[in-house]
This record gives sequence, structure tokens and C-alpha cells, in this order.
Amino acid sequence: MATAIEAPASTTAEGPTSHTLNQAARFTAPQLRLLHRGVDPKRIGQDDKGFSHMEAWDIKRYLLRVFGFAGYDTENRELSIVREIEIPQGGRSRWTVVYRAQVRLTVKDVHGNELGHWDGEAAGGATNLPSLADAHDMAMKTASSQALKRAATNLGDQFGLSLYNDGSPQPVVQFSAAHPPTEWEASKVPELNDPPVRGEPTLTADSATDIQGRRDDGVPTQTASAPQRSSQQLVLAEFQRKVHRGWNSLTAMEQSLAEARTKALLDEVVPVGADSVPTRLGDLLQTRIDQLKATAGDGSHGRSAA
Repeated sequence: MATAIEAPASTTAEGPTSHTLNQAARFTAPQLRLLHRGVDPKRIGQDDKGFSHMEAWDIKRYLLRVFGFAGYDTENRELSIVREIEIPQGGRSRWTVVYRAQVRLTVKDVHGNELGHWDGEAAGGATNLPSLADAHDMAMKTASSQALKRAATNLGDQFGLSLYNDGSPQPVVQFSAAHPPTEWEASKVPELNDPPVRGEPTLTADSATDIQGRRDDGVPTQTASAPQRSSQQLVLAEFQRKVHRGWNSLTAMEQSLAEARTKALLDEVVPVGADSVPTRLGDLLQTRIDQLKATAGDGSHGRSAA
């Protein structure tokens, strides 16, 4: 009786099947060498809260370097609005908008077979902008970029994993038993000397002007320079820490409200609570003062924190 012989899955008309796909998909030696390296410190910056971070465009650049053109895919699994806040100012309004996003990153081998995929989730916002369209655009891009970066950390140090170790550029992976050094140590890759990574241009409340340097209402204005914006962000961050320290003191809150008025911080929008709800700073302080006055009236003591 003749014995039937089944053709290998890779030679059938429909190509590789699901049970052979992962067996066929492999990293190349140069890819593994790049992935085992520590991140170049010149690729690390700081966000407006002082935390180490990497730019989304730089993450995309390294995805191209490691996996090649058309070597990775991104998919927005979710992109939805969390909050849209109108902030009336005189005869016009400013807008704060928050989105949440879930992005799936899929990487492929040089033959187009999937190596793996990961999902990243994030929220992103735009604060106090004069254009509603710009606020939505910026919030969507921020949420999507942050989600992509979080998904990419599953690929190790080159994609920001080590930054979760207190912002350190020192490699944390170093070795993988699935890919021992004998697979990749002998491979050669170019030693690139990239310039320091710079942040993408973004709109802020002080820089939301058109290309002629005019606000959306047509009134000429002077755009705040980057050092000025950075200085204001540092002032706000230090002020938020001060508010947090005095959160349960009526006197401290009243002093903070007066200080915010003096430093023109009342209209700054800050995230509040576990859901990071965008809230005008002046409203937050006044609400807390009212809460503490009510607490003092009934003799109880609040325990909440900013």
C-alpha cells in the first residue's frame, strides 16, 4: 500500500500556514546586534514634567533601521475622545481636548512574515489652544504617538525599555537565551553618529499662531520662544508640587491661589485625579478652598490629594 506524502506547508499553493509561520520568521544577525545594544543617550530627552522620554519620530526611524521599509505595521485599535473643554476668554474661546488611543505594532522579518505584535495604550491632550481643530489634531497625535512608543518598548532598549529603570540609558536586556550571542556577535553593522534628537514642533497656548505670526482672530502677536515656554513649564511644575504639599491646609491653598494670580497661572490647565481630567488651575484651587472651609465648619479633616 502506497504511503501518502504531505507537501511541506511552505510549498503549498496557499503558502506558510499558521502553525509554520512563527517557525519560518526569524531575526537576522544584524537585527539582533542592533536590538542588543543600549540606547544612544543622544536619543533621550525630557518631557515637560522632567521625565526621560524618546521622540515618536525617532522610534519610527529605528523601526525602519531594524526592520526595513515596509518591515513594520501600525494599526489604531482605538482612538476616542475623552474630554473636550471650552474655556471662554472674553469674546473668544480656548480649547482643551483629551483623547485615548490603543495602537498595535506588528514587526515582520525580511520575507514579510510576522515576528510579533504588541499593543500600547495612552492618553494625550492639547491644552488651552485657540483653535478647536488644532486642539483635536494635537491631542489625537499625542495619544497615538505615546501608544506607539509604549508598544515599541517590547522590542527592548533601543525602543526605550531602559528608561523605565529610573530614566537610565544603560541596557537592561543584555542577553536573551532565545538569541544567544553566537547568533549575532560576529555580524557587522554601521557605527552611525547621529546628531542629538530634537523634539517635533508642537502648538502651545503661547505659540498657536498661523504662518504670518497671527492668532486665529487675526491680531498680531509675538510667539513665546522655546526658552520662555520651558521656563513657564518649570514654574508650573514647581507650583503644582507646592500645591500638593499644602493640599490639606486652607491657609496654604489661599496663599497658592494668590500666588497663581500673581504669576498668571490661573488659566493653566492641569490633569486632576486618576482619570487625569483637564482642569483650570484657578478653578481647582478655588474648589479646594471651598472644600476646606466646609470641612473646617463641620470639624472633619479631608484626606484627598491633588
